[in-house]
Amino acid sequence: MRRSKTCPICESGVRIVDYKDERSLSRFTTERGKILPARLSGMCARHQRQLSRAVKRARHLALVPYVKGTSR
Repeated sequence: MRRSKTCPICESGVRIVDYKDERSLSRFTTERGKILPARLSGMCARHQRQLSRAVKRARHLALVPYVKGTSR
């Protein structure tokens, strides 16, 4: 049986995921800019919801790009 991953945000002791922290948000997005699912990132449901909300807010304010690495 596989051990479940522990939430990296719970481990670090952060209470709320901040949309202004681009470095931590980029850690949980793919190279294309998509949000990683909880089964890959190992996040708990509460922090996954906070992360998706924070990424969407950061995208809206142009802190994080909607799509990265497009070559057109």
